[in-house]
Amino acid sequence: MNSRFLTNSGLSLIGAFTVVASMVWAPPTFMWLMFAAGILAVALAAAAAIPGRGRAQRALDGVVGILGAWTIVASLVFSAGVVTWLGFASGAAFVGLAFAGLALHELHTERVVHAFELRAPAEEPTYAPARG
Repeated sequence: MNSRFLTNSGLSLIGAFTVVASMVWAPPTFMWLMFAAGILAVALAAAAAIPGRGRAQRALDGVVGILGAWTIVASLVFSAGVVTWLGFASGAAFVGLAFAGLALHELHTERVVHAFELRAPAEEPTYAPARG
């Protein structure tokens, strides 16, 4: 399985969980969940060190790393009411970035399939019916 697919799928799960958790749990609990989500996002962004991810995916990984660091800081600095909405926004941004990364992954896969389809098929020999 491709590392781009795995990291983007993981990021979408982290983002979706953060969005739901922001509306479900009390702010003191959510602050720590948001902190953990930021750490996980930064860890996933470290996957940019894996070779063969492409320039666009590395740029997305950089944005995810910056957003993850912001999420960590926001979870520790702001008050309870503000953290709820900042966490919601961070989770939604994680999901959006994950979908962008998954779309890039599919475009890369589509290019590979398209390259295979462009090859000219080998000519098949034609057989004449036997006369007999």
